[in-house]
Amino acid sequence: MAAGAPRVFVSHLSGVPVFDPNGDQVGRVRDLVAMLRVGARPPRILGLVVEVISRRRIFLPMTRVTGVESGQVITTGVVNMRRFEQRPTERLVLGEFLDRRVRLVESDEEVTVLDVAIQQLPARRDWEIDKYFVRKGRGGALRRKGETLTVEWSAVSGFSLEEHGQGAENLVATFERLRPADVANALHHLSPKRRVEVAAALDDDRLADVLEELPEDDQVEILGKLKEERAADVLEAMDPDDAADLLSELPEEDKERLLTLMRPDDAADVRRLMSYEERTAGGLMTTEPIVLRPDATVADALARVRQQDLSPALAAQVYVCRSPDETPTGKYLGTVHFQRLLRDPPFTLVSSIVDSDLVPLPPDTPLPTVTSYLAAYNLVSAPVVDESGSLLGAVTVDDVLDHLLPEDWRETDFHGEGGIHHGR
Repeated sequence: MAAGAPRVFVSHLSGVPVFDPNGDQVGRVRDLVAMLRVGARPPRILGLVVEVISRRRIFLPMTRVTGVESGQVITTGVVNMRRFEQRPTERLVLGEFLDRRVRLVESDEEVTVLDVAIQQLPARRDWEIDKYFVRKGRGGALRRKGETLTVEWSAVSGFSLEEHGQGAENLVATFERLRPADVANALHHLSPKRRVEVAAALDDDRLADVLEELPEDDQVEILGKLKEERAADVLEAMDPDDAADLLSELPEEDKERLLTLMRPDDAADVRRLMSYEERTAGGLMTTEPIVLRPDATVADALARVRQQDLSPALAAQVYVCRSPDETPTGKYLGTVHFQRLLRDPPFTLVSSIVDSDLVPLPPDTPLPTVTSYLAAYNLVSAPVVDESGSLLGAVTVDDVLDHLLPEDWRETDFHGEGGIHHGR
């Protein structure tokens, strides 16, 4: 782990206030949620349990934590207010790790965990357990007199999953190493009962990524087995175009109920996408491309492109528009491609290097025309603009391929003979 990466002892986080970017308090930290992993990998921190003003406890993913500083936690401001429910694969760090009796690997001596240190991975928002602060002795009077020491996570046994077993947590831990498409392929070949069990044990963001890679029948089956509030959370975590495709497969009554449970902004994006014909630019597009105002700089653009959760196709260019800069935007001015961003000084305004020669696609552009457009101009993404000149979204090449391939292409076992092989 890189030197200088932030490290925090969890006892120092208990009860600290959580603030949004504007400085308004959201609540206080009551616990941390961890996931055990198979083999010699440290437990991963999934998020925080935050008690909000109403005393409701909610889950705040670590991907939405922008800062863990002295005496406070800063979030992106996007907070889901649904009540936190612990899942079978999750462990509460304060509630379940502290005061736990474990053993030192080297001496097999029993120790008590007094505190746990977590550390952020370099250049990412992921956090892992890094060290344990332990006391030797068997409890009672000796507990307060025993020697204390801080050890690496690997020096303690009792915080990792066994390699064998049929529990969902073991499969989930194993799947963590795989890409979403590979997890989807594995899930598809499980029995329906097992598929639903494992899918339910995945966290919302991971399940959303996996659902996007599954055949429609599997998507509908899994979504239908989740509690409605959980299903709405997963739909919010999906790309809007994929969520719209999935909801369009549901009965009208179920669709409306789930849309009502979603956050209004997310539901509005999905409803807008569902208003277009499926095999058109409007039906294919995502409503979340990178949008910048004309006075943004190359440095601003590169910072946005670096965001980890962006697909390569969406990170290949930024779209320059007048305010508002969320779709549907103000007037669309043009595109700046990633390679151009690398050639110009960081202080350069994006408005001065914008490519305005490419004619954007209207939302009713049929799929064959979209395909020809991407091929003719060697693009991986194309802007979709309405009659008023506002940017509605972007069509990416992966969404076009989804509709060009045979309907059952996701059900093909591409790990078999003649398919794609992954080395160890």
